Amino acid sequence: MTVTLRAGESQESLLKRFRKEVVKGRILSTYRKKRWYISKSEQRRLAKQRAVRKARRKMLRRQSKQGGRQG
Repeated sequence: MTVTLRAGESQESLLKRFRKEVVKGRILSTYRKKRWYISKSEQRRLAKQRAVRKARRKMLRRQSKQGGRQG
């Protein structure tokens, strides 16, 4: 990834653009995930946990939109 200095651009704005590119490219999150080895079974277990958590949040949001009523 390269970010070139534009004409009349300050170093601060160049650094800001670089940081935005890093976030947009998900470079740091990828690095953090690959920092340690995670076995396939562990990846599946974590994915299942995330899915359960997401479904629970979705259900709670739906209930709160209905005014707390179930059904």
